[in-house]
This record gives sequence, structure tokens and C-alpha cells, in this order.
Amino acid sequence: MKNMDVPNEYISGPIDKIRKIRDAGGTRKDYAPTFLDFGPVQIYLARHFGFCLGVKEAIQKASKIVNENSNKRIFLLSEIIHNPTVNNDFLKKGVKFVQDTDGSYKINLDELTSDDVVIIPAFGTTLEMEQELKTRNIEIENSDTTCRFVKKVWKKGFEIGQKGYTIVIHGKPEHEETKATFSHAVPHAPTIIIRNMDEAVELGKYIVGLKTDDEFYSYFKNRCSAEFNFRDNLKKIGVINQTTQLETDTLEIIEYLKNLVPAESIGDFNEVSDYFANTSDTLCYATSDNQLSVKSMLGFEADFALVVGGHKSSNTSHLVEICEDKLPTYYIDSQERIDISTIENYKWRSQEIEEVNNYLPNKKPVKILMTGGASCPDKDVESVINKLLSFYPECLTFEEVVDKLSY
Repeated sequence: MKNMDVPNEYISGPIDKIRKIRDAGGTRKDYAPTFLDFGPVQIYLARHFGFCLGVKEAIQKASKIVNENSNKRIFLLSEIIHNPTVNNDFLKKGVKFVQDTDGSYKINLDELTSDDVVIIPAFGTTLEMEQELKTRNIEIENSDTTCRFVKKVWKKGFEIGQKGYTIVIHGKPEHEETKATFSHAVPHAPTIIIRNMDEAVELGKYIVGLKTDDEFYSYFKNRCSAEFNFRDNLKKIGVINQTTQLETDTLEIIEYLKNLVPAESIGDFNEVSDYFANTSDTLCYATSDNQLSVKSMLGFEADFALVVGGHKSSNTSHLVEICEDKLPTYYIDSQERIDISTIENYKWRSQEIEEVNNYLPNKKPVKILMTGGASCPDKDVESVINKLLSFYPECLTFEEVVDKLSY
């Protein structure tokens, strides 16, 4: 991964050393976890977790902008990434958020002037918002921290749109990235958003002609472009995704839709590419690596899994989803969520926090699988590990265990 100057407050010495040991002793495609034996506590730490390249670049660029514009008002369109530690740090530096993650305004756009600095977050933003800023003579090119892999998805949408394909976006309609991708796709092609396989199946019914009624527009309300016509626009399609979705889900949706030949075109095509665009090169490698690392980690016996990351983080919730299928899993955003007797677990499906008592089994060693989201600082993961170790005075320290590692 490209080296980036991440602020020191997010760096963990022990975890940084683990990464260097792993990189020197193996390949990136070695997804086996790192085994950390503290004595009464044993932790299997995922091979890949924490800040991805896009997050590192966004934080570095936004931090540089803040440092170089101390004499100006600085705004973020919304959270720079979905992590409370990082966002609170920007707030402490005087940065203000224009919108909440749901798109509701905290600041009226008319309050912004050409003298202000407005940072576009890692998720990107809509063309409509870009235009709003431009009409106020606010320069955005040098304050755009949109992830390069999100822009790669946008570019693919443009390319397949130019070739006459309708764009199908696999993503969460309410997520900032999906909204931005939809906005950037619409000018180039008819566009529709599907959340999951169930909705892919529903869309498929219209592709093959099993459904031909206007229930389509109520089912996909506010999730297809204004002039979308399912009778005409489902003859050639291509799937692009919200980069933080489960890769396996996107691939499953691609495979399913690829095998559905449009009802009106049976016999007209010589190749699959005549009606289905190849978009597999848009899948984010960091999302894939993190998910594959979790799946590898799940091959080891443990009492529970612990996933660290912001509660609004889509990529983190998918790591939780993978773990939940195998063993008890707790989703926390900081070490403050745990003490020796209780843990405050975030239930990502209902978006509620539940207090779980006696989550630590009365046995030794306690075996824990651990990972963090792509927007989670290594320092947060280190803090959680050290908090757990503090419950067992006889534990070796994190530094002592890492010093003994070799590959």
C-alpha cells in the first residue's frame, strides 16, 4: 500500500510493527490472522484492517487543508469518514459540518461565501451539490478528498453509459457514496439502485418479462433516474457498486443478473457482453482484503468476535455481518464501550445499542477474534486491546507480545 502521512494520533506502535513484520514475512494475499498470546487472553487479529488508502488520503489532504487555512472558515460537507474519533478531531480544530450523514442541513448553504473552504469528504458528493458550491464561487477542486476507488466506479459508470448500457448500482440508497454515485451516473445513462439480492431478483422479473406492470415505479421509488423506462432500459445493463458493500454480495448479484437474458432479445445476442457489461474491475481491493481476512480469521476457534469501528460505517457493519454468522459478535466504536462486566454492543440492523452483561467467559484463556473497519484508526484498536488486557493483571503487555513475533 502507498505510504501516507497519517496524523500521529491515529498510529499504533505495536500494530505498525505487526504490519511491518507481516509485510516482510509474507504476501498481501496471506489472509491468516496474527496470533497474540497474552496468557489469560488470546487474540487473533485480522491480517488486514484499519485505514485503507482512500481514508488515509482523505485524512491527509483534509488535515493539510485545515493547517494551511487557519485564517479562513473551513467546512466539511459531511463527516470526512464514518469514524467518531476522526470527525471529532476535525471539530476540535474548528471545522464545521454542512450536513449530517442523512443529508439534513446543519448550516444553510447561503451562509457560505467564496472566502470559505469547503472540503468534499471521502464518499464524494453529488453533482447537484458541486453546482451549488460553484454558484457561490467556492473552489472545490483542491478540497476534494473523494476516494480514488469511488471515482473509479464513477468512471466505469460513464464508460458503460457511453456504450448504451443502463447502470445498476448495488448500494444503500441512503448512503452518501451511493447518492453521489447515482448523481454522477444519471447524466450518462438510465440508472437504478438496488440494495441487495432480493431487489436484484425483483429487477430480474422485469428483465425477463415475468413482470410488465407499473408496480416497478412504486417498488423502486426515488431509486431510478427520472425518465427510467423498464420496458426499454433493461435490455443492456451493467452493475457498479458502493465500494463498501460485501464483495460476495456484489459478485452474486452480477452473476445472477448476467444470466438473465432480456425477454425481448432472446436469440438476438451472440455474446454476454451484448447485453451485460463487465464491471468486475471496479471492486475495491481494500474492502475485499478486509472481508477475506475476517473469513480467514473465522477459521480459528474463539469465544467471541470484536469489531471496532464507527457505528455509521457501512464497511464495518459488513465485517460484523460476516462474523455474526459464526459466533457471538460485538460491534463497538471505542474502548469506552467496554468494562470488565459489560459491553455496549451496537446492533447495526436496528441501529440500537444494547448492554450485554458477562460478555467475558469465566475461563482462561479467553479467545477473541478482532478486526477494525477501513475507517478505524489503529490507535482505537490498540486502545480496545489494552483495555481488555487491563482486566487481567497477569497479562503480558501488547508491546511484550509483539516483540516476540516473527514470521
